[in-house]
Parts: sequence; structure tokens; C-alpha cells
Amino acid sequence: MQKIRQILRLKQDGTSNRKTGLMLGLHRETVRKYVNQVVELGMSYELLLKEDDSVLENIFEKHKFPKPNKDRLERLHDFFPKMEKELSRVGVDKWNLWSEYKELEADGYAYSHFCRAYNFYNQKQQVSAHFEQKSGDKLYVDYTGSKLHIVDKHTGEIKAVEVLVAVLGHSHYTYVEATLSQKKEDFITAIENALHYFQGVPKAIVTDNLKSAVTRSCKYEPQLNETFESFALHYATTILPTRAYKPKDKAIVEGAVNIVYRRIFAPLRDITFFSLRELNAAIKEQLEKYNSINFKGKDHSRKILFEQVEKNELDALP
Repeated sequence: MQKIRQILRLKQDGTSNRKTGLMLGLHRETVRKYVNQVVELGMSYELLLKEDDSVLENIFEKHKFPKPNKDRLERLHDFFPKMEKELSRVGVDKWNLWSEYKELEADGYAYSHFCRAYNFYNQKQQVSAHFEQKSGDKLYVDYTGSKLHIVDKHTGEIKAVEVLVAVLGHSHYTYVEATLSQKKEDFITAIENALHYFQGVPKAIVTDNLKSAVTRSCKYEPQLNETFESFALHYATTILPTRAYKPKDKAIVEGAVNIVYRRIFAPLRDITFFSLRELNAAIKEQLEKYNSINFKGKDHSRKILFEQVEKNELDALP
């Protein structure tokens, strides 16, 4: 039901069938079938989103999502990044590359299907690049690779802690929080704190394929853990796990992580913290400075761009 709810939410926001399909990895005809069924029902997207899963299942039962051979489809999509590069070479065309693909995959797709799939892949690439920066659209989250530390006051034990970074795609306004672990409880609490820091909710939250967010990692339909799925429903947002083969999904948050190392980790490196609360208070102080620094070559900061533009595009907190 998560996929159907994502369709309903995106359509409620005025997203086109084409873009909805590209964002969710569905063919636009599949999206159109669901939209047509909503029209036949004469119900609004808002009312449908308030229904229980069992009700939605009964309503949409006749339209099942296609279940492709994921292994074969994944191998085809793994071939496409190489194909992009090869097509730029003199004398190389799709037929040449399809022939090479068929040598690797004896049961591979026919040429016509191969071309359609590649064109669809290209459209997804272009739409992702075009809409990634839309104000209020996406919040990108990930943990830093390096860790910060706190010290047990009584035993002197040094404990490594995780650091979550959440960055809005348009303004790059950033939230940073140290957590004891990457377990789903700590992860979801930190995401919730980020939404309250931003005083609003983006249309979608893009996670890396973290175990705290995703129970089954798949390029086409990752399975969210139930707690995070409930969180998304409560905040009326869509969860989009990062696609492993799409580095642009990670570029914004990875760029923020690298700056966080310089702007937050570095100033705190010689300070001893005896609790998570102490550490997060110090992080917040450095974070305010970071968000207030003007972009290179610009006369405005992340904070100014957020307050003047992106904040108004976020949906209200529940």
C-alpha cells in the first residue's frame, strides 16, 4: 500500500503522471490506471489518503503492480551507465550495444524492449536532474562516515556516536544531530527533530539505503521498515530510498557531509563532551554559523535562501 499512498500523495500535490511514474519507478500508464480509478470513484486524493490500508486494498485490488523479473531487469539497468558512455564514441549505436548485451545475457530482452527501457532510463535521469533542486521538494539524509565521541564521566570510556546530516535540496539548509546509534528509533527521532528544525515537511525524504530505513534494498522497489513507513504517513511525506546506481541522488548530502567535517567536526575536535546533550548543543552552535555563511560568490547564505524561499514551500507539520 505504500506505493499507492505515494501515488495519491504526489497526485494530491499536483505532480504529473509522468513525473510520478519516474519518481516511483513506475510506467506512466500504471500511474494513469490508478488515477482513472480515483476519477471513477469520485473521491478526492485527500479523502483516500485518510483510509486504512485494508480499504485502499479493496478499492485498488483490480490494478496490481507488475512484478518484473527483477534479476534480469537489474542486470539490464546495470548495463545502462556503461551504455551512456559508449554511445558518445564514434560509430557506436544502440544496435552495437544491444548485441554486446545479448552476448552477456542469452535470455536478455529483445532489441525493441531494450531501446524502450533505455529511453525510460534516460528520462528518469533527466527528470531527476531537473527537479532535484525544486524548493520544498526533497530532504536528503545520511550518516557521516566519521564519528564524533563522548566520554563516560565515571569510567573514562570513550564512546563513538553517529552523526546524521539532513539537507534540503533547494536551499541546502542543513540539520546535524549526533545519535547513539543508527538503529531505527534513533534514526527516526533525528529525522523528526530535523523536520521541527525546518518547521515544515518536504514532499519527499531521500534516504541512503540505511538498515534503519529500508528492510530490503532494491533499486526498483525498496521495502521500508514499518516504523519509518508509519512515520512517513503521519507526516504526509514520501520516502525515496537512494538508488545505488544513481550517484546524483547522493551528491547533495555527500557534499554537505564533507562541509560538515570542516565546519563542525574540525572546531569540536579538541573538546571533550560528557553527554550527547552537551555534544548536540555544541553542534547546534556550529551549525548556526555554518548555515549563516554566504555561498561562495553569492550574497546570501543557506539560512537566507531557506527563510526567504524554501521555508514557505514546505508543508505544515502535523
